[in-house]
Amino acid sequence: MTQKITYENWEEISSTFVVDDDSKGAKAVLKWAFGTYESDEIIYASSFGAEAVVLIDLIQEVKPDAQIVFLDTDLHFPETYKVIEQIESRYPTLQIEKRKPALTLDEQAAAHGTALWKRNPGQCCQIRKVEPLREAFLPRMAWISGLRREQSPTRAGTNFLNQDDKFQNIKICPLIHWTWEDVWNHIRSRGLPYNELHDHGYPSIGCFPCTQAVGVEGDSRAGRWAGSGKTECGLHTN
Repeated sequence: MTQKITYENWEEISSTFVVDDDSKGAKAVLKWAFGTYESDEIIYASSFGAEAVVLIDLIQEVKPDAQIVFLDTDLHFPETYKVIEQIESRYPTLQIEKRKPALTLDEQAAAHGTALWKRNPGQCCQIRKVEPLREAFLPRMAWISGLRREQSPTRAGTNFLNQDDKFQNIKICPLIHWTWEDVWNHIRSRGLPYNELHDHGYPSIGCFPCTQAVGVEGDSRAGRWAGSGKTECGLHTN
């Protein structure tokens, strides 16, 4: 077992990973992560988008029984649930949990009004994403995310290892140096299943009321909460 990261040494450890291999450091980061933390101390929070299937493919090479959590908001596209089934079939040893919010959609509507995602998307994300993930993280010292620096200006400063003040743990981001082209080259070379919406102008895929098709140039998250000024669901902001 290697040195566990603390809030005092995360920057020092993060700077030691070499990025000139074929995975741009991702494999080294994952080997360090699963060699550092026990199985119940680390989890991958997966969206099952393009970056996610790449990361799952890399993770299963290092930790075939890794724990993965998917935030099942009950508002995902059918294509998202389809790719989860395909991933479960391809990697049967992975432990994939579909975690739901405390409130059903009907209970949320009764408490906060219908279509909360239109009137207050931040509150909707808090209920259906942030709080369920916080519960999943209660026993965890670290979590893995598929953030890439190229995705948007708000993610450009992401490091391999990041102090996460929101969840009071360490956020590990193995794919920070990957481009959109890198992601798709890996998907095609490995014949990985992926969300079919990516073929129809959806570079970033979340809940269907808050996601629309866009071009693939520039900010890949432009189709999320379009016109609202919101760019993140709250999982990656303090």
